[in-house]
Amino acid sequence: MNPVVGDISGNTALIRDAVSDAARAGAAVTVLPELAITGYPPEDLLLRPSFSRRARQAVEELATDRSPGVIVVGYPDHDGDCRNAAAVIAEGRIQAVYHKRFLPNYGVFDEARYFAPGVEPGIISTLGLRIGLTICEDIWTPAPTCGDMQRAGVDLVLTLSASPYHRGKGDPRERMLATRARDISAPLAFCNLVGGQDELVFDGRSVVLDSTGAVVARGPQFEEALVIADLDIEAGRARRLNVPMSRTLNGTAPEPVAVSAQAPEPVGDSTAPVEPLSGPAEVWGALRLGVHDYITKNRFDGVVIGLSGGIDSALTAAVATDALGPARVLGVAMPSRYSSPESLADAQALAELQRIRLIDIAVDDVVQSFEDALAEEFVDRRPDTTEENLQARARGTLLMALSNKFGLLVLATGNKSEMSVGYSTLYGDMVGGFAPLRDVSKTWVYRLSEWRNTQPGGPMIPENSIRRAPSAELRPDQLDTDSLPPYDELDPILEAYVENHREPEDIIAAGADAGLVRAIVGMVDRAEYKRRQGPVGVKITPRAFGRDRRMPITSRHA
Repeated sequence: MNPVVGDISGNTALIRDAVSDAARAGAAVTVLPELAITGYPPEDLLLRPSFSRRARQAVEELATDRSPGVIVVGYPDHDGDCRNAAAVIAEGRIQAVYHKRFLPNYGVFDEARYFAPGVEPGIISTLGLRIGLTICEDIWTPAPTCGDMQRAGVDLVLTLSASPYHRGKGDPRERMLATRARDISAPLAFCNLVGGQDELVFDGRSVVLDSTGAVVARGPQFEEALVIADLDIEAGRARRLNVPMSRTLNGTAPEPVAVSAQAPEPVGDSTAPVEPLSGPAEVWGALRLGVHDYITKNRFDGVVIGLSGGIDSALTAAVATDALGPARVLGVAMPSRYSSPESLADAQALAELQRIRLIDIAVDDVVQSFEDALAEEFVDRRPDTTEENLQARARGTLLMALSNKFGLLVLATGNKSEMSVGYSTLYGDMVGGFAPLRDVSKTWVYRLSEWRNTQPGGPMIPENSIRRAPSAELRPDQLDTDSLPPYDELDPILEAYVENHREPEDIIAAGADAGLVRAIVGMVDRAEYKRRQGPVGVKITPRAFGRDRRMPITSRHA
């Protein structure tokens, strides 16, 4: 399911619909994601006890629906402190509550800020089964989770999750889950959140595995879905006899909590495993969902985008058009005396390909008025990047005026390569409420553009925008390579330094030019103050700027 953070009543309605769908399918056990009642992450809303109390009240009201079978739903539980919890609902009441034991506090996670850890394993006995309960990080942590489940002899493991997306995460996550299922010798059902929440995207890809780790059912990515699986419980019990790992474990088996429930008759078949997305298709799905949910959940009418004729703005527009539909996308061409005829032609061609409205507002007169106002102060100084930035800031002001007047959110078009090294203008091309490409390198901008042009429905990005040398067009004959190394040299160094957290010396030792590495690292470090003021954007890499990578602005580290 795709909740909205903080919308307890709306999320409860979504849960009711999901539970009804599962009941019609004859599900004996229905699992919903981590913190499904509140959405994830609620952040400092969790510091308000009244918020958690309302969430608990919603779960109690949900229980009175008396849906068949057993329902397991995530919520924050406040009993003097706040805990990340799973409620077990059956026969019209909450019969058990499990508290998450392992709280991630790295990368995008801050759970130790908000939650106290649980101390007991979650084992319930119901419907003739022993079922183990885990919440996200619990299953990523093999000890003592697996040992507790093995000692208890569980027949099924349920994992409620809000596992954020990054490129390529799905396959290793599924391999980890398969390992847990094999080690515990029990089927495992992993229910993951879907949706965009600020810069985070949750990709779903819920999966059910048998006791050997083989996939029984798998849901789609980036969309809500009901995943149904019929499980062979006896096969897991037989495996535990033949692979008796629990016999070598010390300690007492956890005592299960009895949950009384009646199972309905199953209806229909298991959900066929959906083939996961990969490469550009997967990244596109994340960008599309991230843009769609940011705009719709924040109730904007649509978006406005400055179209330069270049590849970044073209790709941003293509993502927005796919996410929102062409009627909700407004393109704005803002040529200056330095804009080439090809740029305006490419912007017009893009609007035609994407069927979006394009308006043309020349900026020369606006820029000239700024220059006239500053002429007395600048009288003895040569033109430099100051005058170039005036053009970018004039465009930013015009875009924000259109945003204010028509209720459209400005989408910034900068990519991760530019943001990394500060090749951007504060209050100019960085203007915007959301930046879809903020975590997309220039190399991936090209890859995504070429991929999208091969998809059903025909090309969305003019070929000339892809092939033409990138340029800010703020002075005569300007090219990006006047200020930056070629992107095929820049991006690998940025990936090593920013995403892989490699030391400059290690990057040089791996074969990169020493002078180039030091220059790029210096630009990255100096640009921190700019990034802090830029809009958020969709996270698609393991280490995005913002939640993942938090560096001091004022620093003299060597």
